[in-house]
Parts: sequence; structure tokens; C-alpha cells
Amino acid sequence: MIAFIGLGNIGDSYVNTKHNAGFWVLDEFANRNKMIFNPGKGDYVFSQTKQNQVLLIKPTTMMNNSGNAVKDVMLQWCLMPSEVVIVLDDVDLPLGVIRIRPKGGDGCHRGLENIIYKMQTNQFVRIRLGIAETLEQIRPSEEYVLKPFNKDSIENAKIMVQKCADAMQYLIIHGLDRTMNKFNS
Repeated sequence: MIAFIGLGNIGDSYVNTKHNAGFWVLDEFANRNKMIFNPGKGDYVFSQTKQNQVLLIKPTTMMNNSGNAVKDVMLQWCLMPSEVVIVLDDVDLPLGVIRIRPKGGDGCHRGLENIIYKMQTNQFVRIRLGIAETLEQIRPSEEYVLKPFNKDSIENAKIMVQKCADAMQYLIIHGLDRTMNKFNS
């Protein structure tokens, strides 16, 4: 089994914010595969393929507490860290760039930091989605990520979401190394 966990914040005020890029990708993947999200037994919603190969998770804990939901999901489905793929936004990557890594640090992303803390490992795949609309350093990032994309950037954001859903599908079929070779920008 492979569990894709998309990070974001719940609530109408966050739906269109850059910080919800992980949720957008899971929604795109679910739509393509006719998967429906249902409430989980913890602070998350989930969808699962009929063959139980793929699990989609959207934590409902708010971004900075995502580790609580990830830990619950790992226990409930008896997942190893190697079966977890975190999909998240990255303010330090240009808009449209996708970076897939087999492990690593939190990159100052508080949601990822919480997941690493709760899992007690950084040995899990992450797919980072570039959300920086300009080449200038964006600070404070906490304010930037909680705003929607400018209307000039919306189309590029949609293309990135579709490309990431393609990468997820490719990962399921071809594995991590081939997926990194094909999709890392």
C-alpha cells in the first residue's frame, strides 16, 4: 500500500490559499480515479482504492498539527514510513516546480516539522510543490502561504497540480527512482 498524505488547512477561508496545494493535488488524483473522501476514525478524511493499493489522506488538524493525523493513519493501516508520501507546498521553490525526495529535513515547513516529530523519522517520501510566484525571497512566509495565488499565476498552479497528480500515478506504477528522474524539475 502507498499512502499519499496531502497537507493543507480546513475551512472555507483556507480553500484557495497556497498552503492548500497538497489538498488540491489529492482532490485532482481522487477525481481522476473516481475516489470519494470519507471521514476517518481520527482527524482526517480518507479515500481508498478498491484494491487497497492507494490511500489518500487529508488531515483535518490544521497544517501545523498534521503529524497527529499522520501518526493515527500509520497506526490504523499498519503503515511503515516507506509507504508514506507527503504532498506539500514549498515557498522556497518557484511556482510550478515539483521536487520529489526519498527523505530529508523539514525545510522550515511547520507541517512537515510536526510530521517528522510525531513519526520520529524523516525517512519518508515527500513531494514538494513550488508556490513562489516571484524570484524574490518571500517573507514572512507565514503570511504569503495563507493568501491565494495572483490571477496571473492561477493557470500555472493548476498545471502544477495536474503534473503532481501525474507523478503520483507514475510513482504507483514505476517506483520512486523512475518518478524522481521523470518529474523532478
